[in-house]
Amino acid sequence: MTQQDTNVNEAESGQLKAENERKLIAISSGKGGVGKSTVTANIAVALAHMGLRVGVVDADIYGPSIPGMLGIAVNRPPAMSPDKKVIPAEAFGIKVMSMAMLSDDDSPAILRGPMVTKYLQMFVGQVEWGELDVLLLDLPPGTGDIQLTLAQAFPLTGAVVVSTPQDVSLKIARRGLRMMQQVNVPILGIVENMSGFSCGSCGEITHIFSKGGGEAIANEIGVPFLGAVPIEPAIVDTGDAGRPMVLAHPDSAAALAYVKIAEVLVDGNSAKGGLLLPFDWHLSKGTGKPAETDPFSYGGAADVVVAFDHDEVGLTIRWQDGYEQLIGVRDIRLNCRCAACRDEMSGAPILNPSNVSQSITATRIWSLGNYGIGIAFSDGHNTGIYTYKAIRAMQDAEIEDV
Repeated sequence: MTQQDTNVNEAESGQLKAENERKLIAISSGKGGVGKSTVTANIAVALAHMGLRVGVVDADIYGPSIPGMLGIAVNRPPAMSPDKKVIPAEAFGIKVMSMAMLSDDDSPAILRGPMVTKYLQMFVGQVEWGELDVLLLDLPPGTGDIQLTLAQAFPLTGAVVVSTPQDVSLKIARRGLRMMQQVNVPILGIVENMSGFSCGSCGEITHIFSKGGGEAIANEIGVPFLGAVPIEPAIVDTGDAGRPMVLAHPDSAAALAYVKIAEVLVDGNSAKGGLLLPFDWHLSKGTGKPAETDPFSYGGAADVVVAFDHDEVGLTIRWQDGYEQLIGVRDIRLNCRCAACRDEMSGAPILNPSNVSQSITATRIWSLGNYGIGIAFSDGHNTGIYTYKAIRAMQDAEIEDV
């Protein structure tokens, strides 16, 4: 191995270590207009005031608002570091990256899905974040490309779902919760925003959008309820002025609610354990194999992997609950559910097994967020997504006579 290869491996190792030491928390919502960005900005400031190193990615590419809420000027493009990474803006001790910094104030971002994905990956992976304890990702509303890209490309610590108490908002928030659960992103909790109007004169709370719906859904689905944030007239003024509520009015009911939510995110809701993510295992080169981790001594989840091994027989997977599974590589290839191997409408297989060699091998395995892996095979196929749930459902491979 050359000195250059050694330097590259050390750099990759350091990058993986940095990404795994920081918490990546997505702030999401099922629909727009629930105050998600306001919640994100205030939580970020509260975390920074606790002494944490905080970054914020404004992942709403089409409607970026975080810079304005933090008083960041966007009339000049960001600088670049010597190694060609974007240097983020800073405000109140928080590092920020947003599409608003790359375009004029009144210029719309007219982008197709693949370009949006490219920008998002750049915002997370090609920015000079330095050492961070927490990176908050302020997502656009919905359950589309951006949410799926984040879940696939980055090992999210978890997601916070923001809703209002209205039934229509809560029903859509439930969809967002289910989406995150399907891609194995832990739900750190629900925030009920606009939970009553707090009178600036008398302090009385009027529940203009109903009451208690966020907590009820949290209890129904079995996830934490992080808190209720009331509407206060000053929230609008502080957002427009670029000085969040926790700074401008730290004793207000809303500011105290934000601080409480931030404290829960720091002190509770640890990750589920499992392999150190992300990983990119090149079996053909013998590099990048994920390090084995110990299963929880008190029992573990059936959808979390703690070790991978590979030999001429197949892929051995050990799960956090102690179960060990052996699957032949050919069986894995035949179980691919991508559009080239399965009919998208019926789900029926269209891959002819006779076209898959008995001696097919895996050449590369890489992580897809928290919920699955991608596999490249010796026949050139590499587009399948194998969720941990689907892998666990496969039967142990029988050794076939070649």
